[in-house]
Amino acid sequence: MYWVSWALLLFSLFAFVDSAIRREDAYRAADKQTKAFWLIILGLAAAVNFFMGILDFLPIIGLIATIVYIVDVRPALRQVSGGGRRWPRGRGSSSDGPYGPFNGR
Repeated sequence: MYWVSWALLLFSLFAFVDSAIRREDAYRAADKQTKAFWLIILGLAAAVNFFMGILDFLPIIGLIATIVYIVDVRPALRQVSGGGRRWPRGRGSSSDGPYGPFNGR
């Protein structure tokens, strides 16, 4: 249970940091709650996971809020802001460089 508690804490901290680095206007463009709302909810989830054990009721609610952010809000924010991995996956081929295709010349 100790390792599960640490994993949940790290998961909620990752979601908190991810929500902190996203732009405020991306939340509005994705038609999600505000950035401040998600920072408060995910900050509370991380604090509850830090101070309480996994078998209490509040960490489960924090876990649900974190999962909602990761599964629903984060992909919408990435789509709106144009984020996401472009390298090596994405639109280009494996021979594309930063300025276009590499022709070997």
